[in-house]
Amino acid sequence: MAIEKIDETLCNGCGICINSCAVDVLVIDEKTKKAKIAYPKDCMMCMMCETDCPRHAIYVSPFEIRPYTTSFGV
Repeated sequence: MAIEKIDETLCNGCGICINSCAVDVLVIDEKTKKAKIAYPKDCMMCMMCETDCPRHAIYVSPFEIRPYTTSFGV
């Protein structure tokens, strides 16, 4: 997963990150009225949500995490 977390204590629900995301990974949670990660596998690691967040509430990992495999398929 590229987008790892949104700090709910910092997020104020402004929606800037949602508008920044070209693939709609983020949505506003109806209960908390704050941003939440809805489709993490769709994240392209462009980091626009993290860059544009005025509260620095979003962390996007620069690494794509993949399952561990060996050349033997184990």
